Amino acid sequence: MEFEGKVVLVTGSAQGIGKTAALAFAREGGIVVLNDVNKERLNETAAEVEKTGANCLSIVANTAVQSEVEGMFNQVIEEFGHVDILVNNAGITRDSYLHKMTEEQWKKVIDVNLTGVFYCLQAAAKIMRNARRGRIINISSAARFGNMGQINYSASKAGVVGLTRTAAKELASKNVLVNAISPGPINTEMLQAVPEKALQKILAPIPLNRVGEPEELCNLILFLASEKSSYITGQVINCDGGWFMD
Repeated sequence: MEFEGKVVLVTGSAQGIGKTAALAFAREGGIVVLNDVNKERLNETAAEVEKTGANCLSIVANTAVQSEVEGMFNQVIEEFGHVDILVNNAGITRDSYLHKMTEEQWKKVIDVNLTGVFYCLQAAAKIMRNARRGRIINISSAARFGNMGQINYSASKAGVVGLTRTAAKELASKNVLVNAISPGPINTEMLQAVPEKALQKILAPIPLNRVGEPEELCNLILFLASEKSSYITGQVINCDGGWFMD
């Protein structure tokens, strides 16, 4: 029960990586705060978390709206008094080639994947600075190196790296550790919608020649949130089957 008594906020936790991470923290004794804009699926996740016996709070909030983020963190503080771990996971895709991308596609992805990450990072940092402890794990992507048809997504995930490294430097003296994870293709609903032919092209440059499972990624999230990672901050750790080796 490594996270017993720890308050863990996971954004975008109605499905996919966020849901798996929330359940993983719950099984390790964490007090889990779920967040998403999809109320129905969030409630389904909450029911699964509660089956583990964990204390759970669900908050419907759009992380791309600063007032909603502030309201969410205020609600957590009112309920539990502190936030120990933030998993900044919420993200979307609106794929298109550069010459076809609309302003709406660009802004929507940047708003959620970059600005939303900043809002949550900032809100958590204010709380954790005063507490002089905390862990923040931002979810970037292998797309940060550039990905065909994803110029908005790639830009947002590269931006997450800059946020992570700067925040890590600013918060280190307060014992708040900030790291990022850069996943390759992970077996979630988003990837399952990719046609088989396109999936084979994705797998071709990956030495392990397979997609990752959400649980494999969440093992890394739990490590970075734990005391086992107490001398690690400002890092971007690839979890991509060897796709990129930087």
